Order: sequence, then structure tokens, then C-alpha cells
Amino acid sequence: MMSPNWEPPRDYRNRPVAILGAGVLGRRIGCIWASAGYDVRIRDPSAQQRADGLAYIQENVDSYPAKANKAHGSFEAFEDMKQALENAWLVIEAVPEKIDLKIATFAELEAFAPDDCILATNSSSYKSSEMISQVSELTKTRILNMHYYMPPVCMVVELMTDGYTAQEIFPFMVERSKEAAIIPYVARKESTGLIFNRLWAAMKREVLTILAEGVSVPEEIDAMWKELFLKGGNLPCQTMDNVGLDTVAFIESHYVNERGLSPEKTVDFLKSKYLDHGKLGSKCSKGGLYPPVDQSTVIKPNPRTEPEILVLDLGLSATPPTTTAGEIIRISADGKLPKAILKGQYLPDGIAVHSPSRRMFWTCMGVPGKSEGAVYSANVDGTDLKILVAPGIINTPKQLALDPAAQAVYFCDREGCRVYRCAFDGSNLEILIDRYRQDPTPEEASYRWCVGVAVSPSQGKFYWTQKGPSKGGHGRIFCANIVTPTGQSPDARDDVQCILSDLPEPIDLDVHEPSRTLYWTDRGELPWGNSLNRMRLGEDGLPLPTDSSRKYEMITRNLNEAIGLKLDTVNSHIYLTDLGGSIYRCDLDGTHKEKLRSDDNRAFSGIALLWP
Repeated sequence: MMSPNWEPPRDYRNRPVAILGAGVLGRRIGCIWASAGYDVRIRDPSAQQRADGLAYIQENVDSYPAKANKAHGSFEAFEDMKQALENAWLVIEAVPEKIDLKIATFAELEAFAPDDCILATNSSSYKSSEMISQVSELTKTRILNMHYYMPPVCMVVELMTDGYTAQEIFPFMVERSKEAAIIPYVARKESTGLIFNRLWAAMKREVLTILAEGVSVPEEIDAMWKELFLKGGNLPCQTMDNVGLDTVAFIESHYVNERGLSPEKTVDFLKSKYLDHGKLGSKCSKGGLYPPVDQSTVIKPNPRTEPEILVLDLGLSATPPTTTAGEIIRISADGKLPKAILKGQYLPDGIAVHSPSRRMFWTCMGVPGKSEGAVYSANVDGTDLKILVAPGIINTPKQLALDPAAQAVYFCDREGCRVYRCAFDGSNLEILIDRYRQDPTPEEASYRWCVGVAVSPSQGKFYWTQKGPSKGGHGRIFCANIVTPTGQSPDARDDVQCILSDLPEPIDLDVHEPSRTLYWTDRGELPWGNSLNRMRLGEDGLPLPTDSSRKYEMITRNLNEAIGLKLDTVNSHIYLTDLGGSIYRCDLDGTHKEKLRSDDNRAFSGIALLWP
């Protein structure tokens, strides 16, 4: 229904966003809008939920995507509904999925929210039209579904009418969502489950049917899905067009006949809407589900785009071995065509690449104890070399990681017993963690050596290894918040947590943010050393409880002095290096390990991936 008089809320940029419900999703929705610069008010009847909700936003708002471009808004929590709604331009209810509660909530919103305020429900199981029986016809025109998934991992929102929503609201909220770094999708009409949850529901039903009939097992179903859709990049509508809609209709007809299904919304729909009009899909000049395209202008993508590899050779296995024989080597994804792009490096150890800018960052250790280490950057072809942290400032810089959104470089200083951060241009060098303390003995210092580092902006955490004495079995992994607690120093932070201890000798780290999994290499003694390991993390970035006495999972073994680690989230691969001169690749679960390259004259340390 059109509302010819609808206009955006007055002065909305200077008015707050109200979130009803401070639970797991409500606090994340609040964090989204706070990161976009809006003041946020959370309302929840539970004092504990209010406190937890504010704590979550405080700890995570700086890591949400929109924050990179602006100062975040303020955030408050209220028990009183009327106070929370005062002057709000947008209200999103995320209260429990009880329809009577939601109906009553919208009645309260009509009573207490400003008359130009947009009123939204986060529900996907109920249509907003089921919640509006106690509001006026005019209020119905500013009510809609706004369903979020699980930010910041999935930054998607679905918008849907209640059957009366002013159509002008949708382009307005699409733009506001984009400001908050959320990807909006609009359902064209009312639909229980909106868009994605209907797809998910259909998939669940068919998967469960396959399992119930004994046709397959969960492991094989998931493996096929990964190969066909995650790795292969197949999309449902494009796949049907590529197969041919006439073929799709023929296949569906067989299912209709065998299962006694209605053909109305499958075969009959395809026939009346597409096939009868000569629209057969990609093979047809009239197109199919997608409109026709000029095939001469189409650049066909590689369905399995693979990155190039940038790897560091310490130079200690060269002939003759010297401390300045290190190289940065560029290698194809299959481990072939090696090319040294920079030579004469002083024991290079950690490397990372920012593919969009074609820029690489790396550390050179220098001789431990002499403060000769440095941090550099250059174009990936070796040109435009810059010194980010000059020799004499730090001791022995080791592994290195990037936070692209914040344009920040994280690195560890082993003998310095510190974790540092600086900007991409080397400015704003700061000590995040200082474990050195006063005049430690060599043995004491070795327990504090900081080596590997990884950063997880979505969880607001960074992680580092303290490897302990060589092969000593005293390695540890720590984490802390990206934002240093106010008023606290690097050597006395109360947010530092040891999440694993008594490891053989942990080295490099990386975080798979979509699955919240921490991976690390370990070069310690067998049976647990020279391995690749992983541990699941919770929403708070801390380890999930496990029944295993080891608290983590070793997924690949038999490396030769394991060092470097880099995740390929596009193809679900892990790349590894060792000082024995080998580069490996395996799946995210550690299976299908293959040796891409082996060279007895190399001692590989850090590894990074360069994307086209």
C-alpha cells in the first residue's frame, strides 16, 4: 500500500535508534547502528541482559565494519520502554519469538514512539502483518520486517512489508542499511521466512529426507555441498539457467510424478513464465531466470580462483648460508614458477599481503639481542620499498598480521617480549603487550617470547603465541581486546587471557572468522609438535568448552620444523611452511595434505597469499 504523505523521520541523523531486547542478536543489531554513528538505546527488562548488551557493544563497536569511516555513536540501556523510545527515528524489536508478546509490543510502540518513527521486527518466523492487530491503519504504514542474521560474521538484513508498509520506506532503509555496512535485500511481497530462511528450510527438509531414507550420511552431504557450491561457486538461479530451464522442468516433472507433488509452483510456473516464451536459460538468446546477455562481452571467470603464494626464505639453508641471504619468493598456486622478488633480506620471518593495494609487509629479524630487526613494505613486485619500523627501535620482529579495515599491521617482537601495532605507513607505532618486565634471566625471558600473531576484527580480539624454550613444552597462546582498556598500560592490561598452555612450541597463528576457529602451527617435539592445530572459539572470542582433555584438535602432523600458516577462506585451504624447505596445502580440517614444493636449499618461514 502506498502512503503518499510518507516522509523520512525528521532530523533522523541526530536521533537515536532503539533496540528492544539485549540478547545475542539485539546487542549485535545495536552494535551495527552504533558503528554507523547513530546513538543507540537498548531496552530490556533484565538488568543482567542490559549490562551484558552494553558490555558487548563497548568491546566490539570498534571492530564492526562501519566504524572504519566514522566515530561510533553513544549507547545506553533502559528498563523503561518509554524512556528508551524517546525521540527515536527507528525501533527494531528483538524480543522473544512469542506472537502475543510481539502484538503487545507493537501496541506499546504505537503509544510511546514518535509518530514518524519506523517500527521494525527482527522476526523471520513471523510476518510483521501478524503483529499489527492492535495498531491503527496509519501506524501500519511504517511497520516492516527487518531480519538480521548474525553480525558481524554475516552482515545481511532482509526487509519485508506488513502488507501496508509505505513503499518509500524500503529505498530509504536500504540506503541507511548500507551506511551501516549491512547488505540489504528486499522481499517483494509477504513471505514467512522472508527469502533466505525459506531456502534454508527447503534444504533442511530435503537433507533430512535423504538421511531418513538412508541415501547418504551427513559427512558426504556436507562434502558434496562444499565441492559443488562453496568451492565451485555455483549459485541456484544461475545453475538452473546454465542447466537449461527445459531440463529443469523435465527433472522436476519426474519428482512431481514420483512423489505426488503439486506442479503448480515448479513445472507449471516454469512453463507459463519462461518455456512458453522461449526463455530456456543461458543457451538461449532470450535468457531465462536472468535476462539475456551479449555473450561476446562476457568474461568467463575461473570457478576455482587460486591465489599466488609469497613465501620467505630465511637463507640459512643457502649455499653458503648467511644471515643476509634471505629472499621473498613469489610462487604459483601449484608450487611452481618460483621467482625471487627481493633478495639480501636479513633473516626475514613474517609476511602478509594486502591484495587490493598490491602491497606486502614483512619483518626481518636481524641478529637476536642486537635490536637490528625491522619492518618493511613494498609493492608485490618488489618496487617502492619502504621502512615502516627502522632497525634500532625493536629487537627481533617475528610473525606479522594485517587488519585491512583499520589499515593496521600487527607483529611480535620475540626477544623484546612484546606485541606491536602500527599503521600501514608505519606511523602510530604502539606497544600493545609488554611481557618483558625488569631484567629477566635468559630462561625467564624465553617463556615470554612473543612469536605468532593473528587479529580477529569481528570478535574484537588479537591472539599471540609465547612459544617458550625450544622444544620445551611450555608454549602458550594468549588473547586480548583490540582496543586497549582505558587507562591501562601494555604491561598491566586486565583483558589479557591465556587460552592455552603447556603446548610443545606454538609458532604462527591465523583465525578463520566465519567459523570462529583459531589455527596454529607448532614446531615442538613429537607426538604433538610439528603439527597444525585448531580450536573453536565462542562469540566472545574465547575457547568453547570441550570434552577433550587437550582442549584443542591436532589436524595435521609430520611437518619438518613447522613455521608459517595462512588460511585461504575462498577455497577452504590452509597453506603451511617449514624450515625443512617445504610448502604444504591442506583442507580446513587438515585432510588432503599435499606438498606443493620442497627444496633442501631453502628454509621457509612466513607465508602469505596474493589474490588477483
